[in-house]
Amino acid sequence: MADDELEAIRRQRLAELQSKHGDSSNDQQGQQEAKQRETEMRNSILAQVLDQSARARLSNLALVKPEKAKAVENYLIQMARMGQLGGKISETGLIDILEKVSQQTEKRQLSSSTDER
Repeated sequence: MADDELEAIRRQRLAELQSKHGDSSNDQQGQQEAKQRETEMRNSILAQVLDQSARARLSNLALVKPEKAKAVENYLIQMARMGQLGGKISETGLIDILEKVSQQTEKRQLSSSTDER
């Protein structure tokens, strides 16, 4: 999916959300629908950038470490939106990305623990 198409989908959904949020009595329902749409959009993008084995590995990771899986998903979505992915990512490619995210997380934890001292 091209960046222009993703941006058009985002704008369309944002417009839908804004029109629905005009009615405050449906605010909670609107929030649930917005969350559901965001989840659907994330899943759609991930399905386009990951092959089946990589998608399965990410799903397994989400069961064990949901915050790490979310970080990887965010990283992949950001790369897709910036056009930095050259095709579907295999399981091996996903493992490389997992290692990068783990290293970044460790660096943040180390720097925050030294800041506390």
